[in-house]
Amino acid sequence: MQLKFSIVFACLLMATISYAQPAERWQQSIDYKMNIDFDVQTHRFDGTQKIVYKNNSPDTLNRVFYHLYFNAFQPGSMMDVRSGTLMDADPRVGSRIAALGPNEIGYLRVSKLTQNGKATQFAEVGTILEVELAAPLLPNQSTTLDMEFKGQVPVQIRRSGRNSAEGISYSMSQWYPKLCEYDYQGWHANPYIGREFHGVWGDFDVSITINKDYVIGGSGYLQDADKIGYGYEKEGVKVPRKKGKTTTWRFLAPNVHDFVWAADPDYKHTSLKSKSGAMLHFLYQENEKTRENWAKLPAIMDEALEFINRTYGQYPYDQYSFIQGGDGGMEYPMATLITGERQLSSLVGVSVHELMHSWYQMVLGTNEALYAWMDEGFTSYASAEVMNYLRGKGLLPGTKLDNPNSTSVRGFSSFARSGREEPLSTHADHFMSNAAYGVGSYTKGALFLNQLNYIIGKQAFDRTMLRYYDTWKFKHPNPNDFIRIAEKESGLELDWYREYWVNTTQTIDYAIAGVDEMEGKAVVKLERLGFMPMPMDILVEYTDGSSEMINIPLRIMRGAKPQEDKSMKYTVAEDWPWTHPEYELPLSVSKSKVKSVSIESKGRLVDVDADNDKL
Repeated sequence: MQLKFSIVFACLLMATISYAQPAERWQQSIDYKMNIDFDVQTHRFDGTQKIVYKNNSPDTLNRVFYHLYFNAFQPGSMMDVRSGTLMDADPRVGSRIAALGPNEIGYLRVSKLTQNGKATQFAEVGTILEVELAAPLLPNQSTTLDMEFKGQVPVQIRRSGRNSAEGISYSMSQWYPKLCEYDYQGWHANPYIGREFHGVWGDFDVSITINKDYVIGGSGYLQDADKIGYGYEKEGVKVPRKKGKTTTWRFLAPNVHDFVWAADPDYKHTSLKSKSGAMLHFLYQENEKTRENWAKLPAIMDEALEFINRTYGQYPYDQYSFIQGGDGGMEYPMATLITGERQLSSLVGVSVHELMHSWYQMVLGTNEALYAWMDEGFTSYASAEVMNYLRGKGLLPGTKLDNPNSTSVRGFSSFARSGREEPLSTHADHFMSNAAYGVGSYTKGALFLNQLNYIIGKQAFDRTMLRYYDTWKFKHPNPNDFIRIAEKESGLELDWYREYWVNTTQTIDYAIAGVDEMEGKAVVKLERLGFMPMPMDILVEYTDGSSEMINIPLRIMRGAKPQEDKSMKYTVAEDWPWTHPEYELPLSVSKSKVKSVSIESKGRLVDVDADNDKL
């Protein structure tokens, strides 16, 4: 009886706390202090790292693991072999790793690692450092890990590296020994083969000593910007050259789970204080391919940030940097590396996409290896909405669409019919093809939201997106966490939707089989040809010029969405059991008064055969 009372009391207490985090979803915490001495002649660096790691889990930890990402850029590495065995290898990688020479490879080598001053035992196993702690780390206790390490920057192949195709000297992502995440699912010591990430939030204090001719941009807030060498502009004002051979750049990045930087002697740096208050920084090589479009980028991204803050939640940091570098576009906390020699729409598109990752990866921090679609897919969905908004404001060429994500429906439907699709529950590293990973994580992930909008209605959907961010920021949500927010905002049961869309490759295909007449009234006959069930919005147009939207909810939803379009009659019909492949929809008029009947979703329903959706 006492136990029962305690459970009830706990539930009532949780209900009084707005957006409370479940008790079992503890978060580890970490603070990094790193000092890097970088040699631009050899492309090598010496580093020291001090970590204070807090074990907030209920478990005693006897081991820890570090990522050594640069070790992937060596012949025979898992990334190298994986690239050679995929049916559709990324052309940016291909066989390039296998051809690297000793001075071109990347590496991270740990020479010393102590725990609270005592030596640990550790072994380098590819891109993972396995560490036996000197003493167990008990729950709710902290420990200090001191490390000395060396690194060599690889020739730029994938994300990281030196001398990119556009001539950027150093794209320094995944460049330091990074402690792996330990959460309610255990350790996540995934070897690096070029895909997704997961990390521990903490504070970074990073000092980089480098040749004074180089300009650096990266995560965090630059300290003592007025003392940094020539070429850096503080809020748009160029500061004088610092004397000496080297300059030390110090960045502080609070409450982030990674740290990126890039360096080049020819970077032009500009900045703009956005209307939201965050400082936007832009670092790029100015030439005939970049000058005009990068000059336009700040004002456009200012407008984009305003829209994102209103629609998806408030950006929590005081700055963000857009940095030319890398091999395409890649997101990091408070910064992105993007290739810069692009047309304006392409430059804005990659900038918007990588900025949008600040919400679905940098702040929400889903485990990308397990749920890549919750990051890439949600980011892709939101990016399309942001780009559509910018077109509507006249900041980009093109016409604003009613639903910019509807264009993905046709492409995904074709891929779904190809037999190459794999479930979204597949670990990101273990997809059989890059196409299955890409279409799944980006397109099907985006359509998860596009279609949810259809299921629960736009108003509940908009509330869901904001509440999801506010509830789960800095807490590593999983798919069930998101769908529970949608259930609370819509009042509908939605577990079936997550299970079908994420865990299976079943397709959606509904058809209007015909219109009959019974006892003087029209009866619309519907068929479910695909196996995945969905609610139906049926648009009926009558010969007198009127029209009616009829919603057929699934019985397992335990409810129906509210009316969306106030301009026409809205009726909720009898629910449809998912076990039944056929359904009869009676109308209130005779068949002769029915002009047309169609399945109508405003481009939100992923019906793989649209040809049978209208009669």
